[in-house]
Amino acid sequence: MFSKLFNKLFNLKNFIFFFLKKIFRMASALKRVAIVGSGNWGSTIAKIVGTNVLSNSKFDHKVKMYVYEEIVDGRKLTDIINTQHENIKYLPGHKLPDNVVAVPDVVEVAHDADIIIFVLPHQFMANTCKPLIGKLKSDAFGVSLCKGFYITDDGKIDLISNMVKNLLKIECLVVMGANIASEVAAGQFCEATIGSRNKEQGLLLKQVLQTDFFRIVVRQDVEVVEACGALKNIVALGAGFCDGLNYGDNTKAAVIRLGLMEVMKFCDEFYKSREHRTFFESCGVADLVTTCYGGRNRRVAEAFARALGQKTIDELEKELLNGQKVQGPEAAREVNMMLKAHNLEDDFPLLTSIHRICVREIPVTQLIENLRNHPEHL
Repeated sequence: MFSKLFNKLFNLKNFIFFFLKKIFRMASALKRVAIVGSGNWGSTIAKIVGTNVLSNSKFDHKVKMYVYEEIVDGRKLTDIINTQHENIKYLPGHKLPDNVVAVPDVVEVAHDADIIIFVLPHQFMANTCKPLIGKLKSDAFGVSLCKGFYITDDGKIDLISNMVKNLLKIECLVVMGANIASEVAAGQFCEATIGSRNKEQGLLLKQVLQTDFFRIVVRQDVEVVEACGALKNIVALGAGFCDGLNYGDNTKAAVIRLGLMEVMKFCDEFYKSREHRTFFESCGVADLVTTCYGGRNRRVAEAFARALGQKTIDELEKELLNGQKVQGPEAAREVNMMLKAHNLEDDFPLLTSIHRICVREIPVTQLIENLRNHPEHL
């Protein structure tokens, strides 16, 4: 009798052991998604990702989000997010899923992740990534939603995705598109473009991001997808200057069209773009139009033009953006470095003029004068 009972207990123990082992293996196989950045766009992406992983059996339900710690209303922002499930400073009025966990340590957020989504102002990327060197899973891949360029130690300009690859030794995809964060967070219909040479990774990321209102297209033209995201912010400054100077819709439309032509020419010159169709995806013309009529770059540029040089971009940024950053002026500086190094400033009069206006080398009222003999008109 005791022998039979012992055998049953032994068999039950083995069954429990193998069952738990199987569960552990299944849990280990689940893909973990981490988000680095918690501004309005980062928090919006966290809302989407946190919701999507709950309904997809491929992914771990917990989504860690790196939050640069700051005090808001006397409390730590991470504590507010983790108790109220809302980023009250950068995305007020939009609840985050309970499975999104705010963490102030970037290494803790990313070290065990399979997919690491970077959503930061591009000028902060290098310093944020440095603590992650040698700390990530070897088969992880990054995703950059950062719109700008990277200045290497030897003064050259590179794409943010290349910086991530070279610094962290992981593959890096990109996501760009006509996406004003507050509208996406509200569930308004829009599109985005994933740039990925690896089809499997691109489609996996699509599962992480796509919803019935946030529709995704995957393209292999990675450099062009990414460059469009940075360059459109510069053109948006030009559109904002037009608004601030009370120019009409015709003038603003001309600036946007010339901007598009310079974006395409820039990509042809530096990235040997293979498919011009990419410019007509959400990352291209759609993002350009949206940013030139909405968004913070246009808004700050309009205020700059109305002030007629009496206030700097930095001063207006602090006045208008509640701690957020405009990326257009920095991207314009980076692009100008590239153009100057290749003696191409005269071939890109719009991009060049916008940079010179931002650094106050020329008055904002000179913008249109510099476009009257644009290469497109010759």
